[in-house]
Amino acid sequence: MTSETWPAKASLETLEQRAQLLKTIRQFFDTQKFIEVETPLLSRDTVIDQYLDPIAVTLPNDPRHPQQGKNYWLQTSPEFCMKRLLASGADAIYQICKAFRAGETGRLHNPEFTMVEWYRTGDDMHAGMELLSELADLTLKRGLAQKLTYQNAFLKYADVDPHEITGPQLMQRLIEMNIDIPASITVEDHDGLLDLLLVEKVQPHLGTHCPVILYNYPATQAALAQVRGTNPAVAQRFELYVKGIELANGYCELLDPALLQERNQKTNQLRINDGKPPLPEASHLLEAMQHGLPACAGVALGLDRLAMLAIDKQSIDEVLAFPIDRA
Repeated sequence: MTSETWPAKASLETLEQRAQLLKTIRQFFDTQKFIEVETPLLSRDTVIDQYLDPIAVTLPNDPRHPQQGKNYWLQTSPEFCMKRLLASGADAIYQICKAFRAGETGRLHNPEFTMVEWYRTGDDMHAGMELLSELADLTLKRGLAQKLTYQNAFLKYADVDPHEITGPQLMQRLIEMNIDIPASITVEDHDGLLDLLLVEKVQPHLGTHCPVILYNYPATQAALAQVRGTNPAVAQRFELYVKGIELANGYCELLDPALLQERNQKTNQLRINDGKPPLPEASHLLEAMQHGLPACAGVALGLDRLAMLAIDKQSIDEVLAFPIDRA
């Protein structure tokens, strides 16, 4: 006999606590004079990322032929449309919405999840980190965040300088640490090797006593962040960790449309190398950036993970009414 999957997974008490957390987040942004907005979950545009895979949806012109129609994407993040709002004149905006990512299921993942995302014009990376730290303190009651550079975190917990070590040296270091290296990560994949070392040796130490914000990532991991041309060059990107779990990812946002095009092309080539289909490089965001995107910082935070930690649960399934196996 199979187990019943119709009841809610999370208890009603947990769902009440989650609802209170949502109220707290909205009150925080209201106090900060942000406007809550809504943008499409279904769009012809989508974020181009090597590791994030949007879910494709065919929007049929004729319901009798459901496989014939235009291709749309369920959004992995509301980023593109929110930045279009900034280019349209918005100043400080936030959104609490569903997001979707294919192939993500586990203790910390569900293909459909809730995202809290916000942007404020005029903020640099440090202002973005401060706002994130304040929200983390308010919701988790673990104090303000400690700020730690990516380089110092690797030196402290893995005895490796991520900006200086070569691919072969990094591969050897992982072997010496008895870390299993997937066949998909080659010696040429410097960022892939760094990500593996981060997950295995650095991340478990982050946020054990108070939240930690890791910042100044390698320039090759900029995604949609600006790069500061120091020596070495670093991406103005930051991430929040609590109890070894990544909760949020933020950028001092890229403003140059030509650079966005270049990064999209490179990222699509990486997707092709991984056996994945490329994603559309032309977008309304690119047009908006050509019109003019104001200087800003933005952050995307996973609400389900935040709720899991705030309510002291072990899996996001415990704070979801109906995770994917009960959807």
